[in-house]
Formats: sequence, C-alpha cells, structure tokens
Amino acid sequence: MTRTPSFVSWRAAILHRADDNIERLKRQLERLGVTVLVQWKPLELAETPADIVLVDADQGWDDLLPWDGDDAPVPMVALLGSEAPGRIAWALAKGAGAIMAKPVIASSVYPALVLATHAHHERTAVQARIAGLEERLRLRPIVYDAMRSIMAAQGTDEAGAYRILCHLAMQRRLIVEHVAAAIVAGHEPVPRAM
Repeated sequence: MTRTPSFVSWRAAILHRADDNIERLKRQLERLGVTVLVQWKPLELAETPADIVLVDADQGWDDLLPWDGDDAPVPMVALLGSEAPGRIAWALAKGAGAIMAKPVIASSVYPALVLATHAHHERTAVQARIAGLEERLRLRPIVYDAMRSIMAAQGTDEAGAYRILCHLAMQRRLIVEHVAAAIVAGHEPVPRAM
C-alpha cells in the first residue's frame, strides 16, 4: 500500500457497549465518511457487512469475532483501555492490525484505520504468496514427470529438460507447473529432438 487510503463510503462495525467514548469515536468516523454501526453482540458479516471492525479488546470474548487472526476477512482495530498482556494477546490473535487507546481521542482514529488497513493488506498478500508457493511445491512431482518425458524424447539431462520446459512456459505465457501438467496429462505434446 503506497498511498494513504480514504475511508469515504466504508462501513465500520464497532463491537462495544454504547457510551460517551464510543459516541466520540462514532462521530469521528462519520467525519471521515464512514457509516457506523455500534453493537455489543457477536459479529455476523453476512448480516452486518463491514469494511473494518473496531472491537472492545478489554471485554471481548472469542465468539465475538467469528475468525482467528490469520482468517480475519476485514481490517481490525482493537479498542484497549488496559495494558493487560492477555487482552493484547487476544486482540492480536483475532487479527488486530492496530490498537486505539481508550479513552479515544479524535487524532488517533485515522492513523489506527490506516495501520489496520495496511496490516490487513500485508497479511492477505503474504497468505496469497504462501498459497501460491505451496501450490507450486505440490506440483513439483508433475514438473519432474514432465522433465523425464522431455529427457526421454530429447536425450537430454535434467538441466536441459528444465530449460526446454521453461522455454515452453514462456512461449505460452504460463507458469512452468501448468505447462508440465499439460504435458503429463497429454494436452501438450512432449517436445521432440530436432
């Protein structure tokens, strides 16, 4: 994320008991163009769509948020009035990307939203990268099978077969694993020696 985001038209769910502090937070969010819903019951994103969640980390419980940290579908800000390590750990385990101290001051709202959004973006990007790498690792035996077919057809060694496979992938604008899968499945002919 290289630019500072705008939160106009975003929807925020504040999971906290209503009080003056939360009213102040709600007013500041609305000044930023955010539509706000305050509730003190477990969040159901299907019923209460939200682009960001602000949660009372002092009194929150596991079922208040239907996910664990790495699975958080939206950015999250923990509202914290204590320094209790267990409450901080709970917020982090639920996916908080920022902590906003209570009582809330207006100047802390926007930076907390930016930090939470950035942390969520980074977390989902890393998860996508890991999933891609795991997929490629899972397909490694198929790549080796395709290389063996190329080695047999062309009488080359592993390095030569891999170069040929990479060249085919570049020609077709696909990743090596997809070309290898096509060769192994018989959808792509095995390159023959020239």
